[in-house]
Amino acid sequence: MFVNRATNMSEIENHLIESLPRTVKKHFIALCEPFELVLSTDLIESGKQLTHAYFPRSGFISLVVNIDSHPPLEVGMIGREGMLGSELVLGLAKTPWRAVVQGDGCCLRIEVKSLQKAMEDMPALRTLVQRALMTRLHQQSLASACERFHPIGPRLARWLLMSQDRADSDQFHVTQEFISLMLGVRRVGVTQSASDFQKNGLIEYRRGELKVLDRLGLEGEACSCYEADKLLYRELMTTRI
Repeated sequence: MFVNRATNMSEIENHLIESLPRTVKKHFIALCEPFELVLSTDLIESGKQLTHAYFPRSGFISLVVNIDSHPPLEVGMIGREGMLGSELVLGLAKTPWRAVVQGDGCCLRIEVKSLQKAMEDMPALRTLVQRALMTRLHQQSLASACERFHPIGPRLARWLLMSQDRADSDQFHVTQEFISLMLGVRRVGVTQSASDFQKNGLIEYRRGELKVLDRLGLEGEACSCYEADKLLYRELMTTRI
């Protein structure tokens, strides 16, 4: 589902933008600007007005919610397969979550008013953003069920695979504390499952650097939600407009 990184603006790698008709894509790109995704940066704060929509070309973004005094919990992940700000197609400019850069990279971004005007002028773009929103809602529903019914180990394997897909690399930086927050579990559970994966030769983990050694083996450990998530994406997003 993912391709190699580009080196310049002319090689757009966001799959949503790539699926637009050629003329619409050209006009839309002209409205955007390049923007760097810096690790751990908050792009959107919970309850604040959106100022831009983001279309990652590399790197990835976590959608995180805070409930009462509980630690933050990841409810979504966005890479080059999607966009941040799809709710703007409904006229909504606030979100209940915050968006934080989980893997650094680059993206195209567009101001809210410019995107809303572009969706009025380009029906194909509006249809695309609607699909992106529907896909994210389906995936978030699946993630909620996964959190409720699946054990830590299979959920960890799924999360690592999702991160590797969007990092476009076998190796990426992540701490066990961060993973425990994203999965909404105690760190000791993540440590145990990660140790088991490491003993079985699936991953290597040293000082915050995680490397996937056996992707097929890790896929075998992941819960069914990983494949279900990819199937949802193919069904809802891969048909050209």
